[in-house]
Amino acid sequence: MIHPPEHAQLPAFDAEQLATARAFEQDPALVWGWYEWRRTLVQRAEPNPAHRAIAAMAVRVARLTLVTQNVDDLHERAGSPRVLHLHGCIGRPYCAACGREHVLSQATPHALPHAPKDGERLEPPRCLQCGGRIRPGVVWFGESLPKGPWEEAVDAAHACDAFFCVGTSSVVEPAAGLTRAAIAAGSVTIQINIDRTHLDQWVTLNLRGPAALTLPQLMTQVWPGA
Repeated sequence: MIHPPEHAQLPAFDAEQLATARAFEQDPALVWGWYEWRRTLVQRAEPNPAHRAIAAMAVRVARLTLVTQNVDDLHERAGSPRVLHLHGCIGRPYCAACGREHVLSQATPHALPHAPKDGERLEPPRCLQCGGRIRPGVVWFGESLPKGPWEEAVDAAHACDAFFCVGTSSVVEPAAGLTRAAIAAGSVTIQINIDRTHLDQWVTLNLRGPAALTLPQLMTQVWPGA
């Protein structure tokens, strides 16, 4: 693999090219730099009305299990107390060798205020325990979902009274299987999506529209004044 100079601007890459363990093994600085650029974008982003509506809903029901395929922390920053991340979390890296979690400085992304569009090559930090390279805390293509969050999500889908399927949760596997599990268990299932999906005919209710508009509207109808 050809290595560009350190701190050189990265060309545009398809995410699938970099989101693999093989890509990290071949060029860790390239992959780490790209993910640091993504982490910068996440830290600069703010929760939208859908994130906040879900957090508000959680305090009005007996129990709410929040399962997400997103790797950001916007649900947590919106106030949701506990989130099951099926695809990991970009802000929780760990050692590729021993698996130990690594705490990143929150100032790291802001040290690159003028980072190019796709980041820059950055050598990943080293594990304080074994010296191995720190890798992004996301699930890459070809890797298994984290066992604990997935099993808890499946249990919740089987046991819930109502199940909301929002956005790509309807179409991306294996998360889409959670909706089917809730349907099979007899739960009320509500799908929120801007497009039609293969689950339209099976769910209890389809709400067509963006989550950032639909979820807050649903909140005000169910809990007026919320």
